[in-house]
Amino acid sequence: MDSEKWGIIGGGIMGMTLSHRLSQKGKNVTLFEAASELGGLASSWKMDDVEWDKFYHVILLSDFRTRNILKEIGLEDELNWVETKTGFYINRKLYSMSDTIEFLKFPTLNLIDKFRLGLTIIVASRIKNWKRLEKIPVTTWLNLWSGKNTFNKIWLPLLRAKLGESYKKTSAVFIWATIQRLYGARRSGLKKEMFGYVSGGYKKIIKSFKETLIAQNVVIKTNHSAKAVKKLSTGKIEITFKSGFTEQFDKVIVTLPAGISAQLCQGLTQAEIQKLNGIEYLGVVCVSVLLNKPISEFYITNITDSWVPFTGVIEMSALVDKKYFNGNSLIYLPKYVTSDDKIYDQSDEEIKESFIEIFKKMYPWIKQEDIKFAGVARARNVITVAKLNYSENLPEIKTSIPDLFIINTSHIKDGTLNVNETVRVAESKLNEILEKS
Repeated sequence: MDSEKWGIIGGGIMGMTLSHRLSQKGKNVTLFEAASELGGLASSWKMDDVEWDKFYHVILLSDFRTRNILKEIGLEDELNWVETKTGFYINRKLYSMSDTIEFLKFPTLNLIDKFRLGLTIIVASRIKNWKRLEKIPVTTWLNLWSGKNTFNKIWLPLLRAKLGESYKKTSAVFIWATIQRLYGARRSGLKKEMFGYVSGGYKKIIKSFKETLIAQNVVIKTNHSAKAVKKLSTGKIEITFKSGFTEQFDKVIVTLPAGISAQLCQGLTQAEIQKLNGIEYLGVVCVSVLLNKPISEFYITNITDSWVPFTGVIEMSALVDKKYFNGNSLIYLPKYVTSDDKIYDQSDEEIKESFIEIFKKMYPWIKQEDIKFAGVARARNVITVAKLNYSENLPEIKTSIPDLFIINTSHIKDGTLNVNETVRVAESKLNEILEKS
């Protein structure tokens, strides 16, 4: 094994992938995680006697980097593929838009609107040069291709749902990347999609990934919350933890959100700190509900009614075999908000009560006794807002401090946040580091 010591701060998918690839190259790697378990946003939690992902995740056929990791950690045969349906909740009614026939019958849009909506998706799926879209507001681009009526009735509610008021400063790369992920692999407009999941969910993925890292001699230290990172006069980089424990490395990669990384790394230039603090994040508050019955046939229901506080309904049990939920249905009710939104001041009980009250109004056949579990998961730094010219203002992964690097999901500049993009950034940015070393 190479004697060069690498320290990785952050044990989510990013940090685990970096550790995996470095150890494959013979590096001596230690991975630190503040929580008691690895996984980050991909971690699981217990819902009474059911354990599943804390936040919702799905694997697409085109997620080749994720599928490659699964193969390497021995879970390729655990992938299950299911044909799913998509719904819309408009004017207090549920509609399906899962195939071409349903698309043509879809209410609220006339034939011209539907043609332009379909054209928008096809055009976005075929655009190669995403850089030019960085200079165009998403609202301008969607109005141009879809028209005002389709924008106001379909796109605007969806943008607000996913981005809050941050949609006003978001570039067209956001919608391009979203369409590319969902439709690009099929190279045509509104065909059916196969979604996938691993038997046992991300709990099983993280467990197998951890076992693979241990077998590769990666040292894993959980419950280690970093307090400071600094360069010593000896040339080593020292990580100080909140417990008072310190450890020194030849090279360190920080995978924490940009603003937190700026606070952690001592000795950065003002320009670097400014760029890191300039990255704007959206957080998520997500209520998970276990029900004794299904609510629809849709994996995802997009909501265009503004009176609904959450931004969508994800019925995981429309994708995942209910045996993993003891025969129950698992529903996620996410709301994307700015990281300083007042919802973070509310208690779990307040959030649950307000979300479930509206949930039962949307699906009036659901009674309180049908709810077997309801819990709240929250994270403040989840999705970066892809502002105009976003990629031009990104901080470099190589900092002004020799041998200290910052890689995080803010470096997803031409994609949407998901596990596959996280793996792509980890692998591509690590290659950049190693090529320049």
